[in-house]
Amino acid sequence: MQNIFIIYTGGTIGMVQDKETGTFVPFDFELIARNLPDLARLNYKLTVHSFTPIIDSSNMRPSIWVEMAQIIKDNYEQYDGFVILHGSDTMSFSASILSFMLEGLQKPVILSGSQLPIGEIRTDARENMMTALEIASAKENGKSIIQEVCILFDNKLFRGNRSFKYHSSKFEAFRSPNYPVLAEAGIHINYNRDALLDNSGKEFILHTELDNRVGVLKLFPGISEETTRTILSADVRSIVMETFGSGNTMTDPWFLDLLADTIRGGKNIIDISQCKVGSVELGRYETSQGLKALGVTNGYDMTFESAVTKLMYLQGQLKDQAEVAYWVEQSIRGEITIND
Repeated sequence: MQNIFIIYTGGTIGMVQDKETGTFVPFDFELIARNLPDLARLNYKLTVHSFTPIIDSSNMRPSIWVEMAQIIKDNYEQYDGFVILHGSDTMSFSASILSFMLEGLQKPVILSGSQLPIGEIRTDARENMMTALEIASAKENGKSIIQEVCILFDNKLFRGNRSFKYHSSKFEAFRSPNYPVLAEAGIHINYNRDALLDNSGKEFILHTELDNRVGVLKLFPGISEETTRTILSADVRSIVMETFGSGNTMTDPWFLDLLADTIRGGKNIIDISQCKVGSVELGRYETSQGLKALGVTNGYDMTFESAVTKLMYLQGQLKDQAEVAYWVEQSIRGEITIND
């Protein structure tokens, strides 16, 4: 019998419709259990921890990530796998930060949820939940097949820190275009063995120190000097700069001067692309040649969610800004592809 620990944070999967307002509001895990009688037929011992109060994922924040990670740490030895039921809107942020906080993970941590509440006739919740449990319990030769933080949605398993929510209403809500799908569920669950992390023999370490002093500069044609200056002067340690194409920016002197001043002032600027597919290649075009010389850090193919949370994690561990910049450009949990 497999022991699976379920962390129920809330989200659409466990919502009910308020009769007075017609809006969906979070309910408790008992709603899910009543709508999933097949849970009783599984050869699993399920333990459920429900957050109180239940959390809409739009209200997710670092203190809740720390609580989730600590729950996993406290129960790590007693359970074969973990399933986190979570709202889909910020699921990729949570999956990304947990991947960084749970170093050396050798058991599956599967985040899942649904686009429709579990009580709806056409809900995707049942299939997502049952498949997440099956993957969380899957072993070969006494070892968990999955040894990382993942998202399971619409029969596909994604590396958590490579995923993003791309559709607000389709059952196929998540994608991971820069990294292969880890598994697909049909009649059988087919694992992409070459894409999986193997942390066998590593020490499992929990990191709970996070520093959320991160800013975001999203470029667009016509962005003003005043707007750019305001964002760059914010009280943060690092700024995620979302650029065009393969990492390109405008070359106006005022813009490059602001970047240079910001970096000289001790802040890190991380270049990631606004494109969902592909990678930043600093210097490929004239419009990015000067960025590396200024000290802009290459974010390669990191998702926005991964870049933001990786910075929170690194800044929580490291006081030296140069060290943070160095580790941003390294793959520490399989979140980045280095193409130099």
